[in-house]
Amino acid sequence: MEKRKLKIRDLTLRDGQQSLFATRLDQKTIDGLLPDYCEAGFYIMEVWGGAVPDSVMRYLDESPWTRLRTISDKIDGRSKLSALSRGRNLFGYVPYPDSVLKGFYEEAIANGLNVMRIFDALNDIDNVRESIKLINQMGGIADGAVCYTVDPKSEPAQSSGGFMSKLKSMFGGGEKEAEKIFTDDYFVDKAKEMEAIGAKIITLKDMAGLVNPLRAASIIGRMKAELKVPVDFHTHCTPGYGLASSLMAIINGVDILDTNIWWFGGGSAAPALELIYIFCQRLGIEVEANMEAVGRIRDKLLDARKSLSEFDLHKDNMQKPFDPLKDELPADISALFDSAISFAKAGDEDALLDACHRIEAYFGFPKPNLLVKDAEVPGGMYSNMVAQLKSLKAEDLLDDAMKLIPKVRRDAGLVPLVTPTSQIVGSQAVSLAIDRKKGNPDYSNASNQFISLIRGEYGHTPVAIDPAFREKITGSAQERPYDVSSYKKPENPILPEFGSVNLAVDNKEYLLVELLPNVANGFLRRRRAEEYQAIAAEKAAEDSTSTAADSMADQPVTGEVISAPMGGRIISINVKPGDKVTKNQVLLVYEAMKMENDVCADKEKTIKRIFVKVDDVVGAEAPLIEFEDE
Repeated sequence: MEKRKLKIRDLTLRDGQQSLFATRLDQKTIDGLLPDYCEAGFYIMEVWGGAVPDSVMRYLDESPWTRLRTISDKIDGRSKLSALSRGRNLFGYVPYPDSVLKGFYEEAIANGLNVMRIFDALNDIDNVRESIKLINQMGGIADGAVCYTVDPKSEPAQSSGGFMSKLKSMFGGGEKEAEKIFTDDYFVDKAKEMEAIGAKIITLKDMAGLVNPLRAASIIGRMKAELKVPVDFHTHCTPGYGLASSLMAIINGVDILDTNIWWFGGGSAAPALELIYIFCQRLGIEVEANMEAVGRIRDKLLDARKSLSEFDLHKDNMQKPFDPLKDELPADISALFDSAISFAKAGDEDALLDACHRIEAYFGFPKPNLLVKDAEVPGGMYSNMVAQLKSLKAEDLLDDAMKLIPKVRRDAGLVPLVTPTSQIVGSQAVSLAIDRKKGNPDYSNASNQFISLIRGEYGHTPVAIDPAFREKITGSAQERPYDVSSYKKPENPILPEFGSVNLAVDNKEYLLVELLPNVANGFLRRRRAEEYQAIAAEKAAEDSTSTAADSMADQPVTGEVISAPMGGRIISINVKPGDKVTKNQVLLVYEAMKMENDVCADKEKTIKRIFVKVDDVVGAEAPLIEFEDE
C-alpha cells in the first residue's frame, strides 16, 4: 500500500515572522533563504498578505509588490505561493466593490501569487463569495478559510448590590446560560458552503490557537468525510494546544498542515515542522518536504532571528538547536513522542497535552500562555486591551474588562474573535468597564467601529442582533449593510515638488493607495523624491560634462584625431577622456548605410577628448576623437 503523504504549507516568511517578530524580516534576508527554499519542496509557501504589505512599507521602506515578484521569480514554480486576505476587505477594514477586488487579484496573480487564502471575520459567506469566484476565474487557487472560535463563557449578571444578588452569588445563581452556537456542525456547514461556491482548499483557521485536540479531531474528521477538496489545518501554539491539535489533525486525515521552521515556530506561532516530522515518521506518514534543505534554511534562520532580537520576546530563552536528521533524542523524550501518539489515538486529551508540553519544554519552546487559554481570546486582543487601559491609566479595570467580553460578544451577534472583530470587541469591553466604574449606563461610549459592526456594515453576524440593541447603539433598528456603490476611489495627486508626476505611477502602486492609504502615501512620496533626485543628479552630471566639453571644444587641436570615414550615426561610445587604450580596442561604433562600423585604435594611446555623443549624426571626415600628444 502506498505510504500516506502530508503536504506542508510553510508559514515562516509571513505568519511566522508576523506572529513572533513584528513582520520585520527584510528582503535582503529573504533573498538569502530562497535558494534553499527552491529545494525544500513545500507544497505551499505563505509569503504575502496579512500584515506584510503594510509592514514592509511602514517599517522597511520596501515595496510589497517587489517582495511578491522577487520571491516568485526565484522560486520559479517549485512551490505554490500563498497570501492571506480578509475577503471583501482585502487588507483593510472597508468593504471594497468588485472592481477593486478584481484589480487587486489580477495584479497579485500576475506578480506570482498562486493561492489566496480568503477569510471573513464573521464567517459570512457573502463576504467571500466574490473573491472565491474571481480567484478561480483568474487561474488562481481559492482557499476558503473557516475561522474557528468558541462559545463565550457564562457572564455573571451585573450585581445590584442587594441581598438577593448576594444570595444568588453565594449559591452560584445569576449566570446567563452559555450558548452552543459554534458546534462542529457550524464549522463543517461553513466549509461545505465555501466548497459549494468554488473553494479548492478548505482551511480550518484557528488564529487564536483555541482548537483543543478533541475539537481538532472531530472537526477535521468530519471535514475529511464530508468534503471533496483538500483540508488544511492552521493553528497557533499560544495557549498550548497547537502541537497536540496538529497531531490530532494528522491522525484524522488532514491533507495539508501549516508549520514554521524551527527558530520561527512555537510560542504564538504555528508548530515547528521538525516536531511534526518526528511524529509523522512514527506514524508512517511521509512529510512532503526536503528536510536537508529545511536544515539549511534553519541554519540561516538562526542568524535572521538574532538580527530581529529587538522584536523577540524570547531572545533570552530561545529553544535549543535541533536537527531531526542528525540529532538523537534522549530515550525519555523519544518515548514521549510515542506516548503522545498513543494518547491521541485513545482520545486522552489531558495525557496528550501533558506529553506535548513536556516535549516542547525539553526543546525550550515558550510555555503555554495561560491568560490567553483561560480567557479564550487571541493574544493580540489581550495585549491591545492592556495597552488601551494603560493609556487611560485604568490598568485596575483589566479583570472587569475581560469578564465583559462575553456580554459584548453576545450583544454584537456572537462574532468570532479574529481580526478586526477581536480588536473591536476588546476595545468596547474596556469602554464598558469604564462606563460601569463611573456609574454610567452600558455603552455610553461606543466606538465608531462598534457602531459599524452593530449597524451591519461588516456583514451578517452568526446570531442576529437584537433590533432594540441596534437602535440603542446606531439610532435605528434596521440593519444597514455597507453600500459598496458609495465607494469613492482615492485621488492620485500630482506632485509638483517632484517634477509634477503622479503619486502612484502604475496600477500596482495605485492599489496600495486604495488599500493602505496612510502608509502608502508616505512610501510612494519617498519613491518619487528618490526618482526626482536621481534625475536631477543625472542632469547635473550631464551639464557638467557638457560644460567641460564646451571648454575643451574651444581649445585648439594639438593631438592626433580620428575622423569619420563616412557619414553616419553614433551608436555607442566605449571610452572617455583620460582612458589609456590599446591597439585594436573598439573606441566607438557608428551606423552608416544600415551597417554598424567599429572605430578602433591603431596603437596604444590616451584619449584627450571626444567630439561626439550617442545619436549624433556626423558627416564624412567629421572629427570623432582626439588623442593626447605623445
